[in-house]
Amino acid sequence: MYCSECGEKLALVVHREGLVPYCPKCGAYRFPRFATAVSMVATNRAKDRILLAKHTGQDDYILIAGYVKKGETAEKAVTREFKEETKLNVVKYKYMSSRYHEPRNVLMLNFLVVAENGEIVADEEEIEECRWFTFEEALENVRKQSVAEIFLKNAIAEIKNNKI
Repeated sequence: MYCSECGEKLALVVHREGLVPYCPKCGAYRFPRFATAVSMVATNRAKDRILLAKHTGQDDYILIAGYVKKGETAEKAVTREFKEETKLNVVKYKYMSSRYHEPRNVLMLNFLVVAENGEIVADEEEIEECRWFTFEEALENVRKQSVAEIFLKNAIAEIKNNKI
C-alpha cells in the first residue's frame, strides 16, 4: 500500500481503531480508498421471476449492477443504473447487505428491487443478454461462487418470506 498523496510506502501502525495504514512522510493516517457499487436482485411484480444479465464478452449470468457516482446516494444509483441497463423502472427497492469484492476493489451494496412490467431493452454497450428466470433457473444460471450468487440466494429467501 502506498500513500494516495505522496506515493510513499505506508506502514501499519497501531491506532485506537487497530492496525491503520500510516504515511511516515506526510505524518498522516491513510485509510484505504475503494469504489462503491450497487447490485440489484430484480424480481417482477408477481415476485416469481429473477432478472439476470450476461455482460458483453462474459459467459455467465450475473446481477444488474453499476457504480455509485460521486455525490449520488446508493438509492439513486439503484434506480438510475437499473433504468440505464434495462429501460425498466424500479417500482420499489429494499437494501439487503454489502460485500467487499477484492478483485475490483469495490464495496458492493445489494438491493432487492421490484421492476415494473414491460419490455426489457438491454444496454447494448454493456449487456449481451438480459432475461427473466424462475428462482430455480436463476440459481442454476448465475455465476457460481460469486458475490452475485450470494446476493441471489439471500434475496430469494427474502422474497419467499414475503419481506418485500
